[in-house]
Amino acid sequence: MNPGARRLAQNLFCTIACATSGVALAAEDAVSRFVDYYQKAYAEGRDLIPAPQKPLDISSIVERLNLLSITPEGALSGSAFLDSDGTIVKLAGAQGCLSTEQVEFAGLQTTCSMVSLAGLTAELSEAGTAAGNAFPCHFLGQNAGAPTVRFAECFFMKDGETQSLSQLLISMGVAFAARDRSGRALFPEYAETEERAQNAKAGIWANAHFTHPYGERYRTNPSMN
Repeated sequence: MNPGARRLAQNLFCTIACATSGVALAAEDAVSRFVDYYQKAYAEGRDLIPAPQKPLDISSIVERLNLLSITPEGALSGSAFLDSDGTIVKLAGAQGCLSTEQVEFAGLQTTCSMVSLAGLTAELSEAGTAAGNAFPCHFLGQNAGAPTVRFAECFFMKDGETQSLSQLLISMGVAFAARDRSGRALFPEYAETEERAQNAKAGIWANAHFTHPYGERYRTNPSMN
């Protein structure tokens, strides 16, 4: 098992324990309760993070990049986390898996949703550690209401290069490329990354067969029950 897969597998054990043990850890802390609430729902296949209320300004990431430093408090789903300012940051380019069907990952029986949740948890930790527990994000839009949900693309340094957090999750096979209602990827290069991950049988793609974007499994023989 390569170091990345080993780290993710170790984190998966912790994430499963945290998401299934109720309020066993830091039960009296408001932030922990908030994170626990969203994680438990996600572990059950329910993503509580709403979609954008308005179309996201995707072009702004090229035309007027504006990076703001954020400090993550914890993953809420396979593609969203809580910022230290109390807002939810949803990665615009990635979509976590929501399937609760059993799959095997790194020798562990788990679910696709838990692999996504563990994947984001692990990468938030690595990205934060590399950048002093904070890293930059470019915000593309925001939903009205409470809690505030901001949609962003976030970046961090890895192996001497600036990398997109969304694209990394997709390349690891723990998330899908986010798509619009017509099925087109919001970032075409992320769809290419997803295809490479699928061909390499990375992460959840080692368990054939999945459909996009929520990870429901499909059967090669449609006549099968």
